[in-house]
Formats: sequence, structure tokens, C-alpha cells
Amino acid sequence: MITRDPWRAVAAVLATAAVLAGAVAAPALAQPAPPPTTTPFSTPDTGDCAQRTKPPAPIDASEVPEPGERAPEPLPVPSPAIGGKRMAECGVVLPDSAGPVPADISATAWVVADLDTGEVLAAKDPHGRYRPASTIKVLLATVALRALKLDTVVTGTAADADVEGTRVGIGPGGRYTNRQLLQALVMASGNDAAHALSAQLGGDPVAVAKMNDLARSLRALDTRAATPSGLDGPGMSTSAYDLAVIFREAMGEPRFAEFIRTEQIDFPGFPPDPRIPGDPDHPGFVIGNDNHLLYNYEGALGGKTGFTDDARQTFVAGAERGGRRLVVTLLKADVLPLRPWEQAARLLDYGFAVRRGGGVGTLPDASAAPAGGGPTLAAPPAADPGDRDLPAASDTRDRARIFFIAAGVFVVLALLVAARSVNRRR
Repeated sequence: MITRDPWRAVAAVLATAAVLAGAVAAPALAQPAPPPTTTPFSTPDTGDCAQRTKPPAPIDASEVPEPGERAPEPLPVPSPAIGGKRMAECGVVLPDSAGPVPADISATAWVVADLDTGEVLAAKDPHGRYRPASTIKVLLATVALRALKLDTVVTGTAADADVEGTRVGIGPGGRYTNRQLLQALVMASGNDAAHALSAQLGGDPVAVAKMNDLARSLRALDTRAATPSGLDGPGMSTSAYDLAVIFREAMGEPRFAEFIRTEQIDFPGFPPDPRIPGDPDHPGFVIGNDNHLLYNYEGALGGKTGFTDDARQTFVAGAERGGRRLVVTLLKADVLPLRPWEQAARLLDYGFAVRRGGGVGTLPDASAAPAGGGPTLAAPPAADPGDRDLPAASDTRDRARIFFIAAGVFVVLALLVAARSVNRRR
């Protein structure tokens, strides 16, 4: 519509802007929120010991053996239970004098233990068998730190770049030190970094064998890696107890302790991919640590996140308070009603409140050296995978409304100028 009356133009455009703003907001307010990508929260009941021998049934085909191969038999169940009599229990395992566990913990299995003494302070289904997802990268990192030189430079391959799942951004022809690969492995959960490291260990089957040998040597007998990265595969298994054992061993490596507490690093780029015509140069970029406990919990030492469709949310981390260092592990958790790092924070608070010597079991003896200091930078990553499950719809509506109002004001000003110009030409 074009009018020669500037004030009528103002009124018309303002009305149009209001309608447009309402058109953006109204459907979003009227429609129900999209369903979450995870199952609704309910406190898991493990009292029936359903996972004593193997993880829950898979929901996809990720564990189907290759043609001509058979699925591995479940790992034997040690008797007596590793860690003490109470570690054989399948429900919530608490000290006699302890209060109730924190509310809103959706993890099906969990453990809180002392990193230095090995005392298990509280647990739920500690030896129940679940899938580790990317928390198994802690085991790979420990093997790699003991076998590879950090300053060795390796060249990225197409096989690295083409791996399934989370990738940090390795490209064919890129040059990376093992230090950078390990940082990408534990900070940003790069499956491409896992592939590049396992290739140096002799390939995926050899790397997996080394990981399983280390687990057995630690008496983490519920654990069997099927892949170096944590992607689900036939026979994959761990327990909340074993994950605490594995993390405790890794924290005995000062470089591991440094890497998991590093907030961000510069990561190399790579040249054009010869497989893609016209592919541009890929400059370096910054990668951030995806563990939000690191940024939000006082005394956090770092840790490792994980997720697959079958494993659900998994998590392991450490924290220090008053000279006491604890580890917390979560398996088969959900992002509702609390995200895994928030559940871990509540369980850590609970563990710090348990008096020394009042625990319910022990981790096997291990060389757990104090965590080494490492570089930390200021900016956390923008979001974790759980944040993508629950988008902030109200923020989106507000931004759209502001945009249309601003556009309407701009049009008003433009019409006023045009109208005055028309009046001058009369």
C-alpha cells in the first residue's frame, strides 16, 4: 500500500509490524513444546539385578556381529564381588549413617568414590553392566599415553575423517601431534582422534585388545571394549564401579589430568581434500572441553562425557574439596530432569558429606597420583549435546519478535522520508 499521508503511513506500518510480530509469537505459544529426544524421567529401579551379566537389550543394530562372526559371550561375574560384599548389591548402596540420596538422579547406575584411598562412599548397581559410550576413551587415552610419544607428528587420513559419530575435525593431509590428538580425544570426544591414535597402536583390533588387557590388569572385570571410541559394538560392557577404577588409574597419568581440565585449545586445520573438487583450505580452529561440570562446579578436576542411542548419557568426572578428591560415574542416564553434569554435582556433594572411613566398599589398589596442573582458558563451549535436546524456544520467539519490530520501524522511517518528498513535489 502507498499513501501520500505520512501519518496514515506510520499507523499502517506500525499495525503491520504488530501483526507480523504476533504472527511469529502466536504459533509458537499455541503449539505444544516438541517432545524431548530422550525418554521421560523416572527413577530407575535396579533391585532385580537385571544387568548383573550383560547390558540392557540394544535398540538398534550397532551390536550385530559382522557376517561370519558370533557375538561374544557375557563376561563371567566374579564371586565374591570385586570391592567388597556390598558391591554385590544391585540397588542403592549407602553407608548406615548416610542420609537419602539426592533427588532427580536419572542415572541407572552410579558410584561415588575417593580417588586417593579408593573408598567407595555410595553407589547404585555398582557392578551392573551397561554400555560406556565415549567414557571408554579414558581407557584408550591411558593406553596411548603409555605407548606413544606426545610430540610425534602424524598426518590425518581419509579414514580418520570418515569415522562414524562425533568428530573434532581431522582432515586428510592435516598434521597433528599426539598431544593434540589426545586433547581432542578427551576434551571434545573426537572419534576421528580415537581412530588416529588407535592406528598408531596397531589398528582398532590391536588397540581394543590393549584396552581390554589394561582393564583386566586393573580388575575392572565388567569391562570389555568393542571399539576404541566408545561406539557400540558386540560385547561392549562396563560398570559404574569399573569406570571409577579406570578413571582413577588414568588420573595417575599427569598428562591425562592436565588434558581433561583444559578448557580450550587451538587445533590445526588441513589442506583441501583431493577427493572433493574445489574443496577450500581448512584453517585451524578452537576446540572446547564439552564437560560442563568443569565450568560450573567448584573444585572440578575434569572428566569425560558420553552418549549413544543404546548407552544413553554416560559420565565420569573428579572434583576436589578440602584436600579430598572424589570420582563420580554415571551410566544409562537421561538429560531429564537434570543434565548428567548436574546429577554428578549432586552426587559429589553427597560424597563429600560422607565421613572418611564410612564407605561401602573399596576400589582395587591403583597408583593414583595427585592430578597435575594444566592450562585453563576462559571460555566454555556454547552447549553440550544435552542442550541440543531441549532448545530454548522462548529465546527464539523473542529474537524473531524484535527483528520484525525493528524492520517495521525501519520501514516507517523510509515511508516518512518518501512521503515528505512527495509533499515537497506537490
